[in-house]
Amino acid sequence: MNPTTEPIIVMVPGLADDHDDHWQTRLATEVNATRTVPNPPVPAHLNRHAWVTALDSAVRELPHPVVLVAHGAGVLTTVHWARHATGNVLAALLVTPPDVEIPLPTGYPTTDQLTHHGWNPIPRRRLPFPSILATSTNDVLASRRRVAGMAETWGSRLVDLGPVGHLDPRAGYRMWPYARTLLDELMQSLHRTNPASTTRDPHPARVKNS
Repeated sequence: MNPTTEPIIVMVPGLADDHDDHWQTRLATEVNATRTVPNPPVPAHLNRHAWVTALDSAVRELPHPVVLVAHGAGVLTTVHWARHATGNVLAALLVTPPDVEIPLPTGYPTTDQLTHHGWNPIPRRRLPFPSILATSTNDVLASRRRVAGMAETWGSRLVDLGPVGHLDPRAGYRMWPYARTLLDELMQSLHRTNPASTTRDPHPARVKNS
């Protein structure tokens, strides 16, 4: 890849990730050429079609190849979108997707609500681009076993992060330096064929509240 075709990094946030304290927001300030998919307006905030449309518009507007960095429900937005259009997306870093097919804890949308708004069933087909799927061992929104199954069906390389919760500010992760490492690995993998495998975060205890 030469400088004129260097990919643009597109952040795909989850349903509640639109704030300055999120690691995606901080990562965007460290990486050149980034865009963030805008949240749909409140009436459509839970609507999967609205999120997919927003991602599709963001990708189509860009003149350069794209690498996606998705967190939470943003991962589900990505895999739903990838069923029908991939545009010029080269790869994706997918982080702690929620398992919306199983009831979530109190305070989150119900399974019926999420199904009504188009999130279920979760797509289970191989993604048309290489991806890394980072999973937590104690995420209240998804079991490690279920996320590992998603990685297998999507053809993603699975990375175990250890006990990092949902890897968001609520879990203490306003900064997540390992995101840059995984992103760099993903970019490097674009230059070679990388078989699916499982790796483990060598530094699971990340700097949290700073």
